Amino acid sequence: MKLTRILACLSLAALPAALLAQAAPQPEASASPAAGGEEVLTGTVSGEGEWQNQSIAIPAFATNADVPTQTSAGTTAALGFSLASVIYSDLRNNGLFKPTGPASLPRPALGQVQAPDYAPWQSRGTDMLLQGYVRGEADGNVTVGCYLYDVGLGQPLAKAGWTVPPGEWRRAAHKCADMAYSRLSGENPFFDSRIAYVAETGPKNRRMKRLAVMDSDGANHRYLTTGQTTALTPRYSPDYKKILYLSYYNGSPRIYVYDLERDRQDLLLQSKNPLFAPRWSPDGKWVLYSMAIAGNTDVYKMPAAGGNAVKLTDSPGIDIGGSFSPDGSRIVFESDRSGSQQVYVMNADGSGQKRISFFGGRSATPEWSPRGDQIAFTHIAGNFRIAIMDPGGGGLRYLTDSWQDEAPTWAPNGRVIQFFRTARGSGKTGVWQVDLTGKNERKLDTPVDGSDPAWGPLRP
Repeated sequence: MKLTRILACLSLAALPAALLAQAAPQPEASASPAAGGEEVLTGTVSGEGEWQNQSIAIPAFATNADVPTQTSAGTTAALGFSLASVIYSDLRNNGLFKPTGPASLPRPALGQVQAPDYAPWQSRGTDMLLQGYVRGEADGNVTVGCYLYDVGLGQPLAKAGWTVPPGEWRRAAHKCADMAYSRLSGENPFFDSRIAYVAETGPKNRRMKRLAVMDSDGANHRYLTTGQTTALTPRYSPDYKKILYLSYYNGSPRIYVYDLERDRQDLLLQSKNPLFAPRWSPDGKWVLYSMAIAGNTDVYKMPAAGGNAVKLTDSPGIDIGGSFSPDGSRIVFESDRSGSQQVYVMNADGSGQKRISFFGGRSATPEWSPRGDQIAFTHIAGNFRIAIMDPGGGGLRYLTDSWQDEAPTWAPNGRVIQFFRTARGSGKTGVWQVDLTGKNERKLDTPVDGSDPAWGPLRP
């Protein structure tokens, strides 16, 4: 579901409280919305690179009246605290900022949201102030306004607002965090996105693997399949409407497309031969997959609507498709044609196949960054580690150094990677993420063990 974005002024400070309960903020003639819909205001953040580790105060959002809402957070006052808490967690878990959350900060009065008193924040040593307001609408929806200020300069940096259905209030919080992250870092946003993964339960010899989805921070968790059949390697479609995944029923491999809008799945491909790693093309028109015939595995692509497949590789051994480049012109995949698992690239029609990994050990599960500048993969040399390289095979960097980390998937902005980690001894699996510095690593909370994460694009 799309959020209704309120562009421009969010001019609540000039309106009396009685009117605020009824009127949505209106645009000013001078507004200049950015590409993402948020208004970016003039102002200079201290110096290049100095946005990192800046302190950001995020007090509870103000409200014009503490009235009950239909959200999971309760009254508008409670919702204001919850909104700020989600934003605080987003920015803290990203590892680039030093936010202070609403639990230790005074809540601003409604009139201070658009006209803050900078002196108290300056005395606290605060660099940035991120605050806002929330109110319930007569139709049951919730309006959220979000403002970012440079405390040192004493001026606004960005502002935006959204009207959301009650069940979507967390999206407004993620959008607000995205606004602050983009304005301060200069990078594209990624908090308002979703993750598909395989939820695992049961003993090792009878493992149940179910398809599940959740928000980028682990909230709004939902199981899509019952576990009667094994689910593997899910991937979101570019438009977020469907999930592609591999399933086994009575030993028969099948590729399904789960329609999220209709809450049903359709069979795309069934084979007596083993199938592997289905992946969407960037335009959603093709599905990449691999199939083993008589001990030889090759990469194929077929129309996403069904139809005849095109065989892209024809070498002895095992070729398993990885992913398309963002422009759809090339494909990165893994192959053992040289004697061990390595990463190769080829054109989308199968021509120009070329090995790019020459690091020793084995290299597997490659995935192209949505920015096109990096390829993430699993490097196996003793331990399994998440690594990145440029599309030509240079610039190798390790991002993790644990016992068994594998199957990387990129955030929509190409600056954070999720993967799954298997614990030595217990065999328990979990979904983890790390940024491109390799320094900010954390585990996502999931109700059960998790593997095969797939990060979807930024939500519309």
